[in-house]
Amino acid sequence: MISRLPRGVVALGFVSLFMDLSSEMVHALLPLFITSTLGASVVWLGLIEGVGEATASVVKLFSGVLSDRIGRRKPLAIAGYGLSALTKPLFALAGFPAAVLVARFADRVGKGIRGAPRDALLADMVPEGQRGAAYGLRQSMDTIGAFGGPLLAILFMSLWAGDVRRVFMLAILPALLAVATLALFVREERTEPVLGNARPRFDLATCAALGRPFWRVTLLGACLTFARFSEAFVILRASQTGLGLAMAPFVLVVMNVVFSLAAWPVGQLSDRIGRRGLLVCGVAVLCLADLALAFGGNLWMVMLGAGLWGLHLGLTQGLLSAEVAATLPAPLRATGFGLFGLTTGAATLIGNLLAGALWATAGPATTFGAGLLAGLICLAVLVRRPAT
Repeated sequence: MISRLPRGVVALGFVSLFMDLSSEMVHALLPLFITSTLGASVVWLGLIEGVGEATASVVKLFSGVLSDRIGRRKPLAIAGYGLSALTKPLFALAGFPAAVLVARFADRVGKGIRGAPRDALLADMVPEGQRGAAYGLRQSMDTIGAFGGPLLAILFMSLWAGDVRRVFMLAILPALLAVATLALFVREERTEPVLGNARPRFDLATCAALGRPFWRVTLLGACLTFARFSEAFVILRASQTGLGLAMAPFVLVVMNVVFSLAAWPVGQLSDRIGRRGLLVCGVAVLCLADLALAFGGNLWMVMLGAGLWGLHLGLTQGLLSAEVAATLPAPLRATGFGLFGLTTGAATLIGNLLAGALWATAGPATTFGAGLLAGLICLAVLVRRPAT
């Protein structure tokens, strides 16, 4: 129950909800804005998505290390959310693909600054026996914003006769609300910024201190990104079946409704039965999603694939965060989350570039077929890996 979780956990859920509402108002329209309005190629789309997520991952590492050194989470989280809010109008002003790349880069710097401190702050607030529920709740509320954003995008695109730039400009409002919620309703207990007798730092000894269980979870997360590249490619797949620009965000609505409904119950269940079996189910569902998207020739099959994609996210994303938190010593918690983000982000960059290249040269069936192969490899690794 929500009432059993600290109020700060619930407040962080609303922060994620408002920011994702803002981000997805932009992201739901961005693939077709890039390829149709600006006339760029799908390779540009892969580059923008890959560079954006990789940037967030690199910054997340430095932010995590800094958070552990100073023993503070909230100031860095506020800075990151604030920067992302201020970048929203840049998308509306973009007149060529490189400008979108700059805007996406700045937005993802903000995401990187806030990511590891926020995840560590959440782990600081709750004991191990509640972390599945806590991360699941935050993920569910985050994802409510993720499908609410596309719904608002559809609404405003209809009201404003397809004026995509005006929708992008409006996205700053929920982002500012996220910053205000974090500043006013989340309290942080200052943590001791020491490990032994020294402040944490980023070096080989620190990496070794994180331990093998942490690195096993991190490598699993990286492997999964090759099977689950950017959702932008799912939107493009739907557009091939006749879904127009104004209705393109509906793909994300389907995906994220399923995601939001699954994440919190799955997190609560994992606190009772463990996470490993649920993670196996999540990867198997992703394989089915890639199969449907690779060979589905109509909109209904694509929407089925999008729904399965969302179910996979609900079965894995909160659990992976809880797995990471469970393997980390408290003084290195933000550093560990930063390293996890860096590793998975590097894999995301490579995966998106490969997906874009495969799409341009061999078509969508080959792109999602390659994702299916990567998913099967992940499934085999997960089944065989030792429990954390």
